Amino acid sequence: MRVTLSAQARIWKTRLQHLLLGPQLLAFLPAIVLAAFWTGGEIALLIVALTVPVLFALSGGFSGAVATVPAAEQPMDLVDRATVASLTEQSMLRAQNAKLQTGAFLIEVEGLDGIARQMGEDAASALRELCLSRLRNLLRRDDMALRVGDSRYLVLLGPSLRLDLEAMLQMGSRFQMGVEEPADINGTTHYLSAAIGFCGSSRLPRNATGRELIDGTQAALAEAIANGPSAIRAWSESIGAERRARKALQTEVERALANGQIQAWFQPQICTSTGAISGVEALARWLHPERGVVPPGQFLRSLEEANQMERLSEVIVQQSLTALRGWDNARLGVPRVSVNFATSELRNPRLVERIKWELDRFGLTPQRLGIEVLETVIADAPDGIVARNIEALLDLGCHVDLDDFGTGHASITALRRFPVNRLKIDRSFVTRVDRDEEQRRMLTAVLSMADRLGLETLAEGVESVGEHALLSQLGCDHVQGFGIARPMPGDAIYDWAKTHAKRIASAQRLGSNTG
Repeated sequence: MRVTLSAQARIWKTRLQHLLLGPQLLAFLPAIVLAAFWTGGEIALLIVALTVPVLFALSGGFSGAVATVPAAEQPMDLVDRATVASLTEQSMLRAQNAKLQTGAFLIEVEGLDGIARQMGEDAASALRELCLSRLRNLLRRDDMALRVGDSRYLVLLGPSLRLDLEAMLQMGSRFQMGVEEPADINGTTHYLSAAIGFCGSSRLPRNATGRELIDGTQAALAEAIANGPSAIRAWSESIGAERRARKALQTEVERALANGQIQAWFQPQICTSTGAISGVEALARWLHPERGVVPPGQFLRSLEEANQMERLSEVIVQQSLTALRGWDNARLGVPRVSVNFATSELRNPRLVERIKWELDRFGLTPQRLGIEVLETVIADAPDGIVARNIEALLDLGCHVDLDDFGTGHASITALRRFPVNRLKIDRSFVTRVDRDEEQRRMLTAVLSMADRLGLETLAEGVESVGEHALLSQLGCDHVQGFGIARPMPGDAIYDWAKTHAKRIASAQRLGSNTG
């Protein structure tokens, strides 16, 4: 966050006015008058004694209006980053000059985006104004609340004598309760949640700036958001150290993506009826020069924070189609490669055009590319660009899988809205299914529903022969997991596929001999 030139000028003006026109000037008035008498006699004494108080009064010294933002005069409701920087710096200066403490809260209201999609922007705007009004009703005389984003609010505290962790935590709880109180808009009751991060000046270095205060508050909010809905977190040095480590990882992983260290690995999927390869799933792996193979759970968040998910998708799609062409040339018989698409990628209005271009470049039909979409994306995207992209990919002929089915909240209506080709049943339904009767009943219900809807099924996370056998008996169409094969580089698929084909042929011969 960078303060503009005009904001910097206001900050320096504030400092000079505090120095020259602050109340401390009156404390030195006797000394100034005495010095005038010694140097200029009685006439100088009278001039100084009369002039200094008059100048002080004309400058607003007696009114206390020394280049600050009065609490009663709240700034505009929605402010930009430069204004936030200026106001935060002023808040720190006021507290430091008065030898008191201050602090800041950032409140992220969760649920406004969904309301805007479902109820319209007018309803969301009304809720934004209501949240700001509720926050301002909870403030003390010198505090200030303003909106700094579509769903984010900033509270700056006036100079206070006691602002320890307990006091600020109590304030944060009051802010949260105020925002989360049910809100009635146009006859509909809405329930919002609020994640809050805060930082007090007492937890910062002695001469800390407004920038340091807002940075600490942002780090605390990020920690609160990462720890689930309605979390409240205070800035601490450990959070600061963790944030610096994340930034370092973000820089490193961006460089790794640019240098080709992040590559597509592939995990085979097989048909339970024939045992043949029915496809492979492309999974991102970071080939770190020191740490070896790094799984996606350790770096995908960093790429998302760096807004690099679309670039990652481009890399994985290109490498996947390159591998598929190579397997075709070797006559391995891999029907399809599936790639995971995040919500941010599905929001790209040029996504379908890019996929068409890639398929044409490699001379492959759309049926050879699978698009894996999380169940939550289907449920949260009844319309808009995400929905249009999914429908366009289906119309193009791409195979669409609904990933992690059973962990989200997609309704049957949503499944009919997007005629996906296959449900990927989450591993939580598969684990120990051969030994747990309750697991078996749940899985049977999911498979029965898919059959009635005319959808293929694929079970993820299959790790044992028993799970594989029971899934086949229950009618699951495809399986994938460590019990079949672990993810591997594209070159390793050649040897694995040949070995797997020999096992299938051997099993078929054994079956015919037994018959």
